[in-house]
Amino acid sequence: MTPQPNNVLSISGGKDSTAMLLEMLERGESIHSAIFFDTGWEFPQMYEHLDKLEKYTGVKIWRLTSRLPFEYWMFHRPIAAKEGPNKGTIHRVGNGWPSSLRRWCTREKVECLDYFTKPIKNSVQCVGYAFDEKHRTAKGKKNFPQRHPLIEWSITEADALKICYGHGFDWGGLYEYFDRVSCYCCPLQRIGELRTLRKHFPDLWRKMLDMDAANPEHNRGFKDYKTVHDFDLRFADEDRQQSLFKLSA
Repeated sequence: MTPQPNNVLSISGGKDSTAMLLEMLERGESIHSAIFFDTGWEFPQMYEHLDKLEKYTGVKIWRLTSRLPFEYWMFHRPIAAKEGPNKGTIHRVGNGWPSSLRRWCTREKVECLDYFTKPIKNSVQCVGYAFDEKHRTAKGKKNFPQRHPLIEWSITEADALKICYGHGFDWGGLYEYFDRVSCYCCPLQRIGELRTLRKHFPDLWRKMLDMDAANPEHNRGFKDYKTVHDFDLRFADEDRQQSLFKLSA
């Protein structure tokens, strides 16, 4: 007799993973665990959402953190050269902003989720990729069996958001500004999202400027090899130009 799989849900807190949890409960699926990896760089509304989701569903959401704070990996980690005449010697300090080529943040998250999953027998990691994100299932090494319930049920990103809104979840309006609500300081987000963050969430933008200033040696992790300060100057200039245009109209 095939043992019952233990579904371990990876909860980012966004619309897709939230809809996955809600739909699995709606469809009578068993849930062994629901786990959230806290980078420390989440929108404040996300923590409120997770508390509300936990209370609404009755499912405990385990909050996991990295072995060391993300600030350590970004600013303070000593990095030794792996080859060449200086192999083994420290050649820089801190990973800097994550990038498409050096996504150390994702590595830390995956390692932490896998560490939680490892002692669970017959575990299956449930990942909330939507039906229109099927291409994402082929990426990355999988250390445990995985399933993607939203894809199984042909639930798109738009469907997922509608499901969440239908259950009363609104993230304090975050999805009115952003398509995705992962780390507010993610360098991989689009320029338009950075502009929106600066305009509507100035406190978080100031935190990004502080992070950028603390990492001057390798802070060019954003699009087109730019820094947060570069974008701050660009957006400020755009605001001035727009004001002048309104005055002359």
